[in-house]
Amino acid sequence: MKYLLKSALAAGVTAAVVASASVTAADLPFAPGEGDFNWASFEELKKTDLSGEQVTVFGPWLGPDQVLVESVLAYFAEATGADVRYTGSDSFEQQIMIDAEAGSAPNVAVFPQPGLAADMAAGGFLSPLGGETADWVKENYAAGQSWVDLGTYANAEGKDELFGFFFKVDVKSLVWYSPENFEDAGYEIPGTMEDLKALTDQIVEDGGTPWCIGLGSGGATGWPATDWVEDMMLRTQPTDVYDQWVANEISFDDERVVAAIEEFGAFARNDKYVAGGAGVVASTDFRDSPKGLFSSPPQCYMHRQASFIPAFFPEGTEVGEDADFFYFPAYAEKDLGSPVLGAGTLFAITNDSPGTRALIDFLKSPIAHEVWMAQEGFLTPHKGVNADMYASDTLRGMGEILLGATTFRFDGSDLMPGGVGAGSFWTGMVDYAGGKDAGEVAKAIQDSWDALK
Repeated sequence: MKYLLKSALAAGVTAAVVASASVTAADLPFAPGEGDFNWASFEELKKTDLSGEQVTVFGPWLGPDQVLVESVLAYFAEATGADVRYTGSDSFEQQIMIDAEAGSAPNVAVFPQPGLAADMAAGGFLSPLGGETADWVKENYAAGQSWVDLGTYANAEGKDELFGFFFKVDVKSLVWYSPENFEDAGYEIPGTMEDLKALTDQIVEDGGTPWCIGLGSGGATGWPATDWVEDMMLRTQPTDVYDQWVANEISFDDERVVAAIEEFGAFARNDKYVAGGAGVVASTDFRDSPKGLFSSPPQCYMHRQASFIPAFFPEGTEVGEDADFFYFPAYAEKDLGSPVLGAGTLFAITNDSPGTRALIDFLKSPIAHEVWMAQEGFLTPHKGVNADMYASDTLRGMGEILLGATTFRFDGSDLMPGGVGAGSFWTGMVDYAGGKDAGEVAKAIQDSWDALK
Protein backbone atom coordinates (compact mmCIF):
# COMPACT_ATOMS: atom_id res chain seq x y z
CA MET A 1 0.00 0.00 0.00
CA LYS A 2 3.03 2.29 0.32
CA TYR A 3 3.05 2.89 -3.45
CA LEU A 4 -0.60 3.98 -3.28
CA LEU A 5 0.30 6.18 -0.32
CA LYS A 6 3.08 7.84 -2.28
CA SER A 7 0.78 8.23 -5.29
CA ALA A 8 -1.92 9.78 -3.14
CA LEU A 9 0.58 12.14 -1.54
CA ALA A 10 1.87 12.99 -4.99
CA ALA A 11 -1.58 13.72 -6.33
CA GLY A 12 -2.78 15.41 -3.16
CA VAL A 13 -6.09 13.56 -3.26
CA THR A 14 -8.26 11.65 -0.84
CA ALA A 15 -10.11 8.62 -2.19
CA ALA A 16 -13.65 7.58 -1.40
CA VAL A 17 -14.04 4.58 0.87
CA VAL A 18 -15.83 2.00 -1.28
CA ALA A 19 -17.51 1.98 -4.67
CA SER A 20 -19.15 -0.98 -6.37
CA ALA A 21 -20.79 -1.53 -9.72
CA SER A 22 -21.85 -4.19 -12.19
CA VAL A 23 -20.30 -3.69 -15.62
CA THR A 24 -22.55 -3.69 -18.68
CA ALA A 25 -22.44 -3.16 -22.42
CA ALA A 26 -23.15 0.51 -21.72
CA ASP A 27 -19.61 0.72 -20.35
CA LEU A 28 -18.02 -0.15 -23.72
CA PRO A 29 -16.05 2.95 -24.79
CA PHE A 30 -15.28 1.64 -28.31
CA ALA A 31 -17.73 -0.15 -30.57
CA PRO A 32 -16.53 -3.70 -31.35
CA GLY A 33 -15.15 -3.89 -34.88
CA GLU A 34 -14.27 -0.21 -35.14
CA GLY A 35 -10.75 1.22 -35.01
CA ASP A 36 -7.40 -0.56 -35.08
CA PHE A 37 -7.98 -2.67 -32.00
CA ASN A 38 -7.24 -6.38 -31.99
CA TRP A 39 -10.90 -7.34 -32.35
CA ALA A 40 -9.91 -10.89 -33.31
CA SER A 41 -9.02 -11.52 -29.66
CA PHE A 42 -12.45 -10.17 -28.66
CA GLU A 43 -14.21 -12.44 -31.17
CA GLU A 44 -12.23 -15.41 -29.89
CA LEU A 45 -13.53 -14.68 -26.41
CA LYS A 46 -17.11 -15.18 -27.59
CA LYS A 47 -16.44 -18.92 -27.76
CA THR A 48 -16.56 -18.93 -23.96
CA ASP A 49 -20.16 -18.94 -22.72
CA LEU A 50 -20.46 -17.79 -19.12
CA SER A 51 -24.11 -16.76 -19.24
CA GLY A 52 -25.51 -16.54 -15.75
CA GLU A 53 -22.14 -16.87 -14.00
CA GLN A 54 -21.10 -14.06 -11.72
CA VAL A 55 -17.45 -13.01 -11.51
CA THR A 56 -16.53 -10.57 -8.73
CA VAL A 57 -13.42 -8.38 -8.77
CA PHE A 58 -12.13 -6.35 -5.82
CA GLY A 59 -9.34 -3.81 -6.13
CA PRO A 60 -7.87 -0.44 -5.09
CA TRP A 61 -9.22 1.65 -7.98
CA LEU A 62 -11.83 4.32 -7.29
CA GLY A 63 -13.14 7.35 -9.15
CA PRO A 64 -11.85 7.72 -12.74
CA ASP A 65 -9.67 4.61 -12.43
CA GLN A 66 -12.70 2.55 -11.47
CA VAL A 67 -14.50 3.74 -14.60
CA LEU A 68 -11.48 2.70 -16.67
CA VAL A 69 -11.12 -0.80 -15.25
CA GLU A 70 -14.86 -1.32 -15.59
CA SER A 71 -14.63 -0.33 -19.25
CA VAL A 72 -12.11 -3.16 -19.73
CA LEU A 73 -14.14 -5.71 -17.79
CA ALA A 74 -17.20 -4.72 -19.82
CA TYR A 75 -15.70 -6.34 -22.94
CA PHE A 76 -15.25 -9.60 -21.04
CA ALA A 77 -18.85 -9.41 -19.87
CA GLU A 78 -20.15 -8.52 -23.34
CA ALA A 79 -18.31 -11.36 -25.07
CA THR A 80 -18.96 -14.12 -22.52
CA GLY A 81 -22.29 -13.16 -21.00
CA ALA A 82 -20.78 -13.20 -17.50
CA ASP A 83 -22.18 -10.95 -14.77
CA VAL A 84 -19.01 -9.06 -13.81
CA ARG A 85 -19.03 -6.91 -10.70
CA TYR A 86 -16.15 -4.67 -9.61
CA THR A 87 -15.77 -3.17 -6.13
CA GLY A 88 -13.09 -0.62 -5.29
CA SER A 89 -11.88 0.44 -1.85
CA ASP A 90 -9.20 2.65 -0.36
CA SER A 91 -8.96 0.07 2.45
CA PHE A 92 -8.26 -2.77 0.03
CA GLU A 93 -5.35 -4.31 1.96
CA GLN A 94 -7.29 -4.59 5.20
CA GLN A 95 -10.58 -5.65 3.62
CA ILE A 96 -9.23 -8.41 1.38
CA MET A 97 -7.68 -10.14 4.39
CA ILE A 98 -10.91 -9.85 6.35
CA ASP A 99 -12.92 -11.25 3.45
CA ALA A 100 -10.48 -14.10 2.80
CA GLU A 101 -10.35 -15.17 6.44
CA ALA A 102 -14.15 -15.03 6.62
CA GLY A 103 -14.49 -17.22 3.52
CA SER A 104 -16.21 -14.45 1.56
CA ALA A 105 -13.41 -13.39 -0.79
CA PRO A 106 -14.18 -12.13 -4.30
CA ASN A 107 -13.24 -14.27 -7.27
CA VAL A 108 -10.35 -11.97 -8.19
CA ALA A 109 -8.37 -9.51 -6.08
CA VAL A 110 -6.27 -6.75 -7.65
CA PHE A 111 -3.19 -6.12 -5.52
CA PRO A 112 -1.34 -2.79 -5.75
CA GLN A 113 1.94 -4.51 -4.81
CA PRO A 114 3.30 -8.05 -4.47
CA GLY A 115 3.93 -8.12 -0.71
CA LEU A 116 0.37 -8.73 0.47
CA ALA A 117 -0.27 -11.19 -2.38
CA ALA A 118 2.78 -13.18 -1.26
CA ASP A 119 1.50 -13.24 2.32
CA MET A 120 -1.93 -14.44 1.21
CA ALA A 121 -0.42 -17.11 -1.03
CA ALA A 122 1.58 -18.43 1.93
CA GLY A 123 -1.63 -18.45 3.96
CA GLY A 124 -3.40 -20.57 1.37
CA PHE A 125 -5.79 -17.82 0.30
CA LEU A 126 -4.75 -17.66 -3.39
CA SER A 127 -5.11 -20.20 -6.20
CA PRO A 128 -2.06 -20.78 -8.44
CA LEU A 129 -2.34 -19.66 -12.06
CA GLY A 130 -0.40 -22.66 -13.35
CA GLY A 131 2.62 -23.34 -15.50
CA GLU A 132 0.81 -22.55 -18.74
CA THR A 133 0.19 -18.97 -17.62
CA ALA A 134 3.78 -18.66 -16.39
CA ASP A 135 5.03 -19.78 -19.80
CA TRP A 136 2.66 -17.35 -21.50
CA VAL A 137 3.94 -14.41 -19.44
CA LYS A 138 7.56 -15.39 -20.06
CA GLU A 139 6.95 -15.51 -23.80
CA ASN A 140 4.57 -12.58 -24.31
CA TYR A 141 5.72 -9.90 -21.84
CA ALA A 142 8.93 -7.96 -22.44
CA ALA A 143 11.40 -8.99 -19.71
CA GLY A 144 8.94 -11.82 -19.21
CA GLN A 145 10.96 -13.72 -16.62
CA SER A 146 10.88 -10.61 -14.42
CA TRP A 147 7.08 -10.61 -14.43
CA VAL A 148 6.97 -14.31 -13.66
CA ASP A 149 9.36 -13.78 -10.76
CA LEU A 150 7.33 -10.86 -9.42
CA GLY A 151 4.15 -12.95 -9.46
CA THR A 152 5.69 -16.12 -8.00
CA TYR A 153 5.35 -16.79 -4.27
CA ALA A 154 5.59 -19.70 -1.86
CA ASN A 155 2.31 -21.52 -1.26
CA ALA A 156 1.12 -22.87 2.09
CA GLU A 157 3.51 -25.82 1.72
CA GLY A 158 6.44 -23.56 0.87
CA LYS A 159 6.50 -24.44 -2.83
CA ASP A 160 6.91 -21.57 -5.32
CA GLU A 161 4.05 -21.11 -7.78
CA LEU A 162 2.78 -18.31 -10.02
CA PHE A 163 -0.07 -16.51 -8.24
CA GLY A 164 0.00 -13.00 -9.69
CA PHE A 165 -0.73 -11.74 -13.21
CA PHE A 166 0.50 -8.17 -13.71
CA PHE A 167 -1.88 -5.86 -15.56
CA LYS A 168 -1.31 -2.06 -15.63
CA VAL A 169 2.26 -0.97 -14.98
CA ASP A 170 3.95 2.29 -13.97
CA VAL A 171 7.46 3.39 -15.01
CA LYS A 172 9.84 5.24 -12.71
CA SER A 173 13.15 5.14 -14.63
CA LEU A 174 12.55 8.47 -16.40
CA VAL A 175 14.42 11.75 -16.77
CA TRP A 176 12.34 14.80 -17.68
CA TYR A 177 13.70 17.76 -19.65
CA SER A 178 12.74 20.70 -21.85
CA PRO A 179 13.37 19.91 -25.53
CA GLU A 180 13.69 23.64 -26.26
CA ASN A 181 16.38 24.08 -23.61
CA PHE A 182 18.30 21.05 -24.90
CA GLU A 183 18.06 22.30 -28.46
CA ASP A 184 19.16 25.83 -27.55
CA ALA A 185 22.19 24.47 -25.70
CA GLY A 186 23.01 21.82 -28.31
CA TYR A 187 22.58 18.90 -25.90
CA GLU A 188 21.67 15.38 -27.04
CA ILE A 189 19.75 12.68 -25.19
CA PRO A 190 22.29 10.49 -23.37
CA GLY A 191 22.15 6.81 -24.22
CA THR A 192 24.27 5.52 -21.33
CA MET A 193 24.94 6.47 -17.73
CA GLU A 194 28.44 7.45 -18.79
CA ASP A 195 26.89 9.85 -21.31
CA LEU A 196 24.49 11.19 -18.69
CA LYS A 197 27.34 11.97 -16.31
CA ALA A 198 29.31 13.58 -19.13
CA LEU A 199 26.27 15.72 -20.02
CA THR A 200 25.92 16.70 -16.36
CA ASP A 201 29.51 17.94 -16.34
CA GLN A 202 29.08 19.67 -19.70
CA ILE A 203 26.11 21.65 -18.42
CA VAL A 204 28.18 22.82 -15.45
CA GLU A 205 31.06 23.73 -17.76
CA ASP A 206 28.63 25.77 -19.87
CA GLY A 207 27.55 27.70 -16.80
CA GLY A 208 24.25 25.92 -16.18
CA THR A 209 22.84 23.69 -13.46
CA PRO A 210 22.08 20.11 -14.57
CA TRP A 211 19.53 18.86 -12.04
CA CYS A 212 16.47 19.80 -10.02
CA ILE A 213 16.06 17.43 -7.06
CA GLY A 214 13.57 17.72 -4.21
CA LEU A 215 12.81 15.22 -1.44
CA GLY A 216 10.10 17.11 0.42
CA SER A 217 6.71 15.39 0.71
CA GLY A 218 5.20 16.25 4.08
CA GLY A 219 5.10 13.15 6.25
CA ALA A 220 6.62 11.13 3.41
CA THR A 221 9.65 13.37 2.92
CA GLY A 222 12.57 11.40 1.55
CA TRP A 223 10.77 8.93 -0.70
CA PRO A 224 12.00 10.45 -4.00
CA ALA A 225 15.55 9.55 -2.98
CA THR A 226 14.60 5.90 -2.44
CA ASP A 227 13.64 5.70 -6.11
CA TRP A 228 17.03 7.12 -7.06
CA VAL A 229 18.82 4.53 -4.94
CA GLU A 230 16.71 1.68 -6.32
CA ASP A 231 17.46 2.76 -9.88
CA MET A 232 21.15 2.96 -9.02
CA MET A 233 21.10 -0.52 -7.48
CA LEU A 234 19.71 -1.88 -10.75
CA ARG A 235 22.41 -0.05 -12.72
CA THR A 236 25.37 -1.10 -10.59
CA GLN A 237 24.43 -4.65 -9.49
CA PRO A 238 22.80 -7.74 -11.03
CA THR A 239 19.09 -8.11 -10.33
CA ASP A 240 19.64 -10.98 -7.90
CA VAL A 241 21.58 -8.58 -5.65
CA TYR A 242 18.67 -6.11 -5.85
CA ASP A 243 16.28 -8.91 -4.87
CA GLN A 244 18.50 -9.95 -1.94
CA TRP A 245 18.67 -6.34 -0.76
CA VAL A 246 14.90 -5.85 -0.90
CA ALA A 247 14.39 -9.09 1.05
CA ASN A 248 17.18 -8.17 3.52
CA GLU A 249 19.08 -11.29 2.58
CA ILE A 250 22.03 -8.91 2.36
CA SER A 251 22.39 -6.15 4.90
CA PHE A 252 21.30 -2.61 4.11
CA ASP A 253 24.84 -1.52 4.94
CA ASP A 254 26.37 -4.00 2.50
CA GLU A 255 29.06 -2.19 0.52
CA ARG A 256 27.07 -2.63 -2.72
CA VAL A 257 24.04 -0.86 -1.24
CA VAL A 258 26.19 1.89 0.23
CA ALA A 259 27.78 2.37 -3.19
CA ALA A 260 24.31 2.80 -4.76
CA ILE A 261 23.43 5.41 -2.15
CA GLU A 262 26.66 7.22 -2.99
CA GLU A 263 25.77 7.06 -6.70
CA PHE A 264 22.68 9.10 -5.80
CA GLY A 265 24.85 11.39 -3.71
CA ALA A 266 27.17 12.01 -6.66
CA PHE A 267 24.26 13.92 -8.17
CA ALA A 268 22.36 15.22 -5.13
CA ARG A 269 25.28 16.26 -2.90
CA ASN A 270 27.20 18.26 -5.49
CA ASP A 271 26.44 21.99 -5.19
CA LYS A 272 27.28 22.53 -8.85
CA TYR A 273 24.86 19.86 -9.98
CA VAL A 274 21.68 20.85 -8.13
CA ALA A 275 19.50 23.93 -8.46
CA GLY A 276 19.84 25.92 -5.24
CA GLY A 277 22.76 23.81 -4.09
CA ALA A 278 22.88 20.48 -2.31
CA GLY A 279 21.72 22.08 0.94
CA VAL A 280 18.17 22.62 -0.34
CA VAL A 281 17.56 19.12 -1.75
CA ALA A 282 15.99 17.72 1.41
CA SER A 283 13.78 20.77 2.03
CA THR A 284 12.57 21.33 -1.56
CA ASP A 285 9.13 19.87 -2.11
CA PHE A 286 9.24 17.27 -4.88
CA ARG A 287 6.12 18.82 -6.42
CA ASP A 288 7.89 22.17 -6.81
CA SER A 289 11.22 20.70 -7.88
CA PRO A 290 10.59 20.25 -11.65
CA LYS A 291 9.43 23.83 -12.11
CA GLY A 292 13.05 24.87 -12.58
CA LEU A 293 12.97 23.18 -15.98
CA PHE A 294 10.58 25.84 -17.24
CA SER A 295 12.04 29.07 -15.88
CA SER A 296 13.89 31.48 -18.16
CA PRO A 297 16.80 31.04 -18.05
CA PRO A 298 16.35 27.45 -16.89
CA GLN A 299 17.26 26.78 -13.26
CA CYS A 300 18.01 23.19 -14.27
CA TYR A 301 18.00 20.97 -17.34
CA MET A 302 16.95 17.55 -15.99
CA HIS A 303 14.65 16.03 -13.37
CA ARG A 304 14.50 12.30 -12.56
CA GLN A 305 10.98 11.30 -11.57
CA ALA A 306 8.20 8.82 -12.30
CA SER A 307 5.49 9.08 -14.92
CA PHE A 308 3.06 11.06 -12.73
CA ILE A 309 5.22 14.20 -12.37
CA PRO A 310 3.65 16.20 -15.27
CA ALA A 311 0.70 16.78 -12.93
CA PHE A 312 2.97 19.28 -11.15
CA PHE A 313 4.37 21.04 -14.21
CA PRO A 314 3.27 24.67 -14.68
CA GLU A 315 -0.25 25.06 -15.99
CA GLY A 316 -0.40 24.83 -19.76
CA THR A 317 2.77 22.75 -20.12
CA GLU A 318 2.41 20.39 -23.07
CA VAL A 319 4.21 17.08 -22.60
CA GLY A 320 5.91 16.20 -25.87
CA GLU A 321 6.45 19.85 -26.71
CA ASP A 322 7.34 21.93 -23.64
CA ALA A 323 8.54 18.89 -21.71
CA ASP A 324 9.59 15.39 -22.62
CA PHE A 325 11.44 12.46 -21.07
CA PHE A 326 14.08 9.85 -21.76
CA TYR A 327 15.04 6.55 -20.20
CA PHE A 328 17.27 6.87 -17.12
CA PRO A 329 20.14 5.03 -18.77
CA ALA A 330 22.28 2.09 -17.65
CA TYR A 331 26.07 1.91 -17.56
CA ALA A 332 27.51 0.57 -20.80
CA GLU A 333 30.62 -0.69 -19.00
CA LYS A 334 28.67 -2.79 -16.49
CA ASP A 335 26.73 -4.76 -19.14
CA LEU A 336 23.59 -5.14 -17.00
CA GLY A 337 21.14 -4.67 -19.84
CA SER A 338 18.34 -2.10 -19.71
CA PRO A 339 16.68 -2.40 -16.28
CA VAL A 340 13.44 -0.56 -15.57
CA LEU A 341 12.17 0.38 -12.12
CA GLY A 342 8.47 0.75 -11.61
CA ALA A 343 5.34 -0.56 -10.00
CA GLY A 344 2.07 -2.11 -11.07
CA THR A 345 -1.05 -4.00 -10.10
CA LEU A 346 -1.47 -7.76 -10.19
CA PHE A 347 -4.59 -9.88 -10.52
CA ALA A 348 -4.83 -12.99 -8.34
CA ILE A 349 -7.51 -15.62 -7.82
CA THR A 350 -9.01 -15.55 -4.34
CA ASN A 351 -12.13 -17.62 -5.08
CA ASP A 352 -11.69 -19.99 -8.01
CA SER A 353 -14.32 -20.71 -10.66
CA PRO A 354 -14.49 -21.36 -14.43
CA GLY A 355 -15.42 -17.71 -15.03
CA THR A 356 -12.48 -16.57 -12.95
CA ARG A 357 -10.06 -18.62 -15.05
CA ALA A 358 -11.65 -17.20 -18.19
CA LEU A 359 -11.11 -13.68 -16.86
CA ILE A 360 -7.39 -14.35 -16.35
CA ASP A 361 -7.22 -15.67 -19.92
CA PHE A 362 -8.99 -12.50 -21.08
CA LEU A 363 -6.24 -10.42 -19.48
CA LYS A 364 -3.76 -12.15 -21.78
CA SER A 365 -5.64 -10.95 -24.87
CA PRO A 366 -4.47 -7.80 -26.68
CA ILE A 367 -7.94 -6.26 -26.56
CA ALA A 368 -7.93 -6.22 -22.75
CA HIS A 369 -4.83 -4.04 -22.84
CA GLU A 370 -5.67 -1.92 -25.88
CA VAL A 371 -9.02 -0.74 -24.50
CA TRP A 372 -7.31 0.86 -21.50
CA MET A 373 -4.27 1.97 -23.55
CA ALA A 374 -6.57 3.97 -25.79
CA GLN A 375 -7.92 5.94 -22.83
CA GLU A 376 -5.42 7.06 -20.18
CA GLY A 377 -3.05 6.03 -17.42
CA PHE A 378 -2.19 2.56 -18.68
CA LEU A 379 1.13 0.99 -19.67
CA THR A 380 1.79 -2.62 -20.57
CA PRO A 381 4.77 -4.88 -21.29
CA HIS A 382 2.56 -7.03 -23.59
CA LYS A 383 4.51 -7.49 -26.83
CA GLY A 384 1.41 -8.43 -28.84
CA VAL A 385 -0.57 -5.21 -28.53
CA ASN A 386 -0.86 -2.48 -31.13
CA ALA A 387 1.28 0.33 -29.67
CA ASP A 388 -0.50 2.80 -31.94
CA MET A 389 -3.53 2.43 -29.67
CA TYR A 390 -1.87 4.42 -26.88
CA ALA A 391 -3.85 7.60 -26.32
CA SER A 392 -0.77 9.85 -26.51
CA ASP A 393 2.82 9.94 -27.69
CA THR A 394 3.82 10.26 -24.04
CA LEU A 395 2.22 6.96 -23.06
CA ARG A 396 3.55 5.34 -26.22
CA GLY A 397 7.08 6.47 -25.36
CA MET A 398 6.81 5.05 -21.86
CA GLY A 399 5.40 1.86 -23.31
CA GLU A 400 8.45 1.61 -25.57
CA ILE A 401 10.70 1.86 -22.51
CA LEU A 402 8.81 -1.06 -20.98
CA LEU A 403 9.11 -3.08 -24.18
CA GLY A 404 12.85 -2.33 -24.31
CA ALA A 405 13.46 -3.50 -20.74
CA THR A 406 15.66 -6.53 -20.23
CA THR A 407 14.61 -6.71 -16.59
CA PHE A 408 11.87 -5.03 -14.56
CA ARG A 409 11.91 -4.62 -10.82
CA PHE A 410 9.23 -3.37 -8.48
CA ASP A 411 9.80 -0.29 -6.32
CA GLY A 412 12.00 -1.77 -3.61
CA SER A 413 10.80 0.36 -0.71
CA ASP A 414 7.24 -0.86 -1.35
CA LEU A 415 8.42 -4.44 -0.85
CA MET A 416 10.19 -3.72 2.45
CA PRO A 417 8.44 -3.69 5.84
CA GLY A 418 6.54 -0.46 6.35
CA GLY A 419 8.82 0.66 9.18
CA VAL A 420 11.72 0.56 6.73
CA GLY A 421 10.34 1.20 3.25
CA ALA A 422 7.98 3.94 4.44
CA GLY A 423 10.03 4.91 7.48
CA SER A 424 13.75 4.64 8.13
CA PHE A 425 14.65 4.45 4.42
CA TRP A 426 12.85 7.74 3.81
CA THR A 427 14.32 9.52 6.83
CA GLY A 428 17.75 8.00 6.21
CA MET A 429 17.86 9.50 2.74
CA VAL A 430 17.02 12.91 4.18
CA ASP A 431 19.91 12.51 6.62
CA TYR A 432 22.21 11.46 3.79
CA ALA A 433 21.18 14.37 1.58
CA GLY A 434 21.92 16.60 4.55
CA GLY A 435 25.52 15.41 4.75
CA LYS A 436 25.60 12.24 6.86
CA ASP A 437 27.90 9.42 5.83
CA ALA A 438 26.26 6.84 3.56
CA GLY A 439 27.60 3.92 5.58
CA GLU A 440 26.28 5.35 8.85
CA VAL A 441 22.88 6.04 7.31
CA ALA A 442 22.70 2.54 5.84
CA LYS A 443 23.62 0.97 9.20
CA ALA A 444 20.89 2.95 10.96
CA ILE A 445 18.35 1.70 8.41
CA GLN A 446 19.54 -1.88 8.94
CA ASP A 447 19.29 -1.45 12.71
CA SER A 448 15.67 -0.34 12.31
CA TRP A 449 14.98 -3.40 10.16
CA ASP A 450 16.56 -5.69 12.75
CA ALA A 451 14.34 -4.13 15.42
CA LEU A 452 11.25 -5.23 13.48
CA LYS A 453 12.28 -8.89 13.32
